Amino acid sequence: MAFTEIDNAEEPASETSPLLGEGNAKVTSDAHLSQEGDANNAGDGQDENEVPLAEEPSTGQLLLVMGSIWFGTFLAALDSTIIATLSAPISASFNSLSLLSWLASAFFIANAALQPLSGRLTDILSRRTGLIFSNIFFAAGNLICGLATSEGVMILGRVIAGMGGGGLNAISTFVASDLIPLRRRGLWQGFGNISFGVGAGLGGIFGGWINDTWGWRKAFLIQVPFTIISGIMIFFTVKIPVKHSSKSALKRIDFLGAAALITTLVLLLVGLNSGGNVVPWNHPLIYTTLPVSFISLLLFIFIENNYASEPVIPVKLLLDRTVLAACLTNWFLTMCVYALLFYGPIYFQVKGLSPTQAGARLIPQSIGTAIGSVSSGLIMRWTGKYYILNICIQILFTTAYALISSFTLTTPTWEPELAFFLSGLGFSGMLTTTLLALISAVDHKEQAVITSASYAFRSTGSAIGITIASAVFQNILKLRLWAELGDREGAADVIGRLRDSLDEIKTLPVEWRGEVRGVYMEALRGVFLTTLGIAVVGGLVSLAMREHVLHKTLERK
Repeated sequence: MAFTEIDNAEEPASETSPLLGEGNAKVTSDAHLSQEGDANNAGDGQDENEVPLAEEPSTGQLLLVMGSIWFGTFLAALDSTIIATLSAPISASFNSLSLLSWLASAFFIANAALQPLSGRLTDILSRRTGLIFSNIFFAAGNLICGLATSEGVMILGRVIAGMGGGGLNAISTFVASDLIPLRRRGLWQGFGNISFGVGAGLGGIFGGWINDTWGWRKAFLIQVPFTIISGIMIFFTVKIPVKHSSKSALKRIDFLGAAALITTLVLLLVGLNSGGNVVPWNHPLIYTTLPVSFISLLLFIFIENNYASEPVIPVKLLLDRTVLAACLTNWFLTMCVYALLFYGPIYFQVKGLSPTQAGARLIPQSIGTAIGSVSSGLIMRWTGKYYILNICIQILFTTAYALISSFTLTTPTWEPELAFFLSGLGFSGMLTTTLLALISAVDHKEQAVITSASYAFRSTGSAIGITIASAVFQNILKLRLWAELGDREGAADVIGRLRDSLDEIKTLPVEWRGEVRGVYMEALRGVFLTTLGIAVVGGLVSLAMREHVLHKTLERK
């Protein structure tokens, strides 16, 4: 069963005709319906400022379409974390330890750079086209990784797969907004978040099992046929109408703006991911990438404001109070969550748990994420409101990080589990409520591009959060280690090794270990207090959002 498009008798169904709809329904910039054949629309009956509106599908039809898309989203999420257990065997097979840091970064950077472009591009080329090409890139990237004969080819494969994965994740959100009224939108977003969360949660386990059973190459190759199936399902089920224009698609694409935005994000993320990890912060790579990224951002803003007829991200939309507050809330809270994802396991390892046991302690966060997404969606469906819900979510999130900031080496097990659960609950609830705030604050025709903007804030927030946490952790660790161990024999060598690896604690004399664990805990507390401060700022910023109507119909009436 697939969606069929019904148009006028004179015109056959096509990619540009409405989904299940009466081909005459459109939404204008002020979200009012107009009818084809209006006296003001002589000739072809199309107004270039109007966007065709899909007819609301039945629940069964919606499940078919979104299920087809979420299958691809699940695969993309799986692939984003699969590298956690595969990076070591891959690096060993190529005899290149330097490859370790780039296996995940290449995917992440490509993913983050392409997501903000997907909104406007699929407005022009259609959601189905965007999803199919995303599947093609994702399958090709994994095929290249599975057949790679050198580390350069391997990195190329991860970049291509990251481009495809980013498109699959972002466009799934746009399609849901196209087909689901605002009142029910949050609930369905919750289902989508569960699909992504399950995939991300299984990635490391799946990768480790495949590697132990058949070798790491099969972990990439086995995804290819499933990605092809996803593309075929999308081809037959996803048919969303696109904006009519007398211009060709290529002439409508803002190539200059797209290039400037990609340059901004790629250079920023390369600089932030490399600094302190691959190269020191005073390395020429950092001095080059970060300033040029800022210059490219200014160029992007100039192009979008002065030259682009259909901007990749209309900068003027970010001047709206609700839009800016929602994007900044995403930015700040994503910083907190990614800092916790990186330094939460270190806390458990300092307490003496193995890396596997430490990773398992993050499961409550995944459970909270699933519950928070769906429950937030249900509440907004029942009430039609999100502002008070947002306040409650921010209180939960801040409470989680206040608890985390109080951790010690003797904290009972239930406290971290509760804190991580509340963190997941608050973060997923925030993602759902801010999405509804964003798309309800703008015209129907701008909902995809403004959602794309939120992805840009999230991707930069995650990188900045990890960078800030790393800087705080390393600075405190260095100062306190020198204070505790500086007068002992071989201190410089020992401190250098301790800053690089937790495992070095086991090599120390027994009488040193307690002191070193205490120093690690001080450094972690600095990170956790920093995230608490950021969480408070994010919560305060979210209060600037205004309440907008969550309509029960796609026509927003």
